[in-house]
Amino acid sequence: MLAALLRRLGQMLFVMGGISVLTFAIFFATPGADPAARIAGRNASPETLAAVRHDFGLDRPLPVQYALLMKRLFITRDLTSFTNRGERVLPEIVAATPVTLSLVGGAALLWVLGGLAMGLVAAAARGRLLDRGLMALGLVGVSMPVYWLGAVVNLVTQSRFHDTWLFSWVPPLGYTAFADSPLGWFKSLVFPCTTLAILYIGLYGRVLRSAVIEALQQDYIRTARAKGLSGRQVLLRHALRTSLAGVVTMFGLDFGALVGGGALLTEVVFSLPGIGKLTFDSLQALDLPVIMATVMYASFFVVAANAVVDMLYAFVDPRVRDA
Repeated sequence: MLAALLRRLGQMLFVMGGISVLTFAIFFATPGADPAARIAGRNASPETLAAVRHDFGLDRPLPVQYALLMKRLFITRDLTSFTNRGERVLPEIVAATPVTLSLVGGAALLWVLGGLAMGLVAAAARGRLLDRGLMALGLVGVSMPVYWLGAVVNLVTQSRFHDTWLFSWVPPLGYTAFADSPLGWFKSLVFPCTTLAILYIGLYGRVLRSAVIEALQQDYIRTARAKGLSGRQVLLRHALRTSLAGVVTMFGLDFGALVGGGALLTEVVFSLPGIGKLTFDSLQALDLPVIMATVMYASFFVVAANAVVDMLYAFVDPRVRDA
């Protein structure tokens, strides 16, 4: 077990190292890429460009630049922004991380519970009106873009009906830290989490329904029924458990991607200062140290989520554990 964990850790480090090299090459080493010209601005004199290159170490060989960047990001932790001189990158990442984790964590709780309920009920009512209605509802949720749904939610809760008893409790757009006010934190995330979760509830519900229906056709399900187990026991204890492998894979990939910045549209629409918003702003300003830091942050969560999914397989599906 320890050897497998160490091997997986080595794979994670290798993947993250490859991502860092590729990101560095895209922004620093591709032909025509000159970070000094972006920092100095348009029509900068050759003397200014030379001074900027020297100040930021851009006049050194590319391998040295990469090594210094990684050292300042992971070892000394004093990597500073190109756009905002003197402002350190890591505090920005640390400040934005709780926002994104709160948003994605709350949304994940909603979409997992909603997707499980929708998929199980639809599979149990296969071919009936309830099944068709739930699948149609899920399709509507999958088809609504997050930015459009978020704009509609803001129109209803922040403008048209904000003064009514139904939405008068909704705070202005933004984020309230849990340490400042737990109730304010909850209120500020209710609608962003719900908006982000609606897409995934429909997606997970449809995937789980198909997996459960397929599992109900297997021989071990017929054996369980022959032993006298009730339909609910067969559905929950046997069909559901073996159908969760695909859902677990999806959850790991989706959660890792969203925590890594995939919730950008939701953060922008609801004015949440999370990782996605930070990445978006740094890309607009071509702030390369911040871009590198957010890319490494995102790659860590995606790679870690995949590793956790692989380990969870043995607990979700007994056939994997026995293999």
